[in-house]
Amino acid sequence: MSEQVERGRGRGDVDGYEKHGGFPVYRAAEDDGGPDFGRLIEAMRVLQDAAVSVSAPADVVRQAAEQAEALAALLEPHRVPEGQQPGGRSMGLPGRGSLLMLPWTVDKFDATGVRSTGVFRRFHMGGNGAAHGGTLPLLFDDLFGMITHAYGRPISRTAYLHVNYRKITPIDTPLVIEGQVDRVDGRKTFITAKLMDAEGTVLADGEALMLVLLPGQP
Repeated sequence: MSEQVERGRGRGDVDGYEKHGGFPVYRAAEDDGGPDFGRLIEAMRVLQDAAVSVSAPADVVRQAAEQAEALAALLEPHRVPEGQQPGGRSMGLPGRGSLLMLPWTVDKFDATGVRSTGVFRRFHMGGNGAAHGGTLPLLFDDLFGMITHAYGRPISRTAYLHVNYRKITPIDTPLVIEGQVDRVDGRKTFITAKLMDAEGTVLADGEALMLVLLPGQP
């Protein structure tokens, strides 16, 4: 995806992508934690799924808590400043290797738009087999940021985000989300997107206003 990022840059970028706001310049991770980093992130996601879906005996919960604490202690000495960690910057991994972002895979990234595929997991469930309503804006907002970047717009923040919930969004079901820039007006970038199932049924659609940062803006 990093090569696609470079190809997508430039359109509409009048003043230079890296010269706006006080936002750090982030690049794709060159050191992605080695071949086991993706394995670690997926194991953590499975653990998240398990933690919210099990009803285990007290001794099992105690053992799990002890092991989780030991894992946290193992990783703690290796914290690095923002922008240096592979998490969130590993472009080849679902969700870019971030536990916050949904583990979706980008399969289109250029100036005409961005498309991503994936599933909402048990960790994302709100109730009755449906994804929690709050996880959909997260998915849309992450996509809007990628669309802005792919279009070549300078560093921007979300100024407005609206999601229409058209149908129930199921968990553990392959879905696709895609969107594109509709128009640009100075610092403003207007974007729309839709979330669909495998048959093309629209489950949700959204729109956003992304605002280019002024010099020094965080």
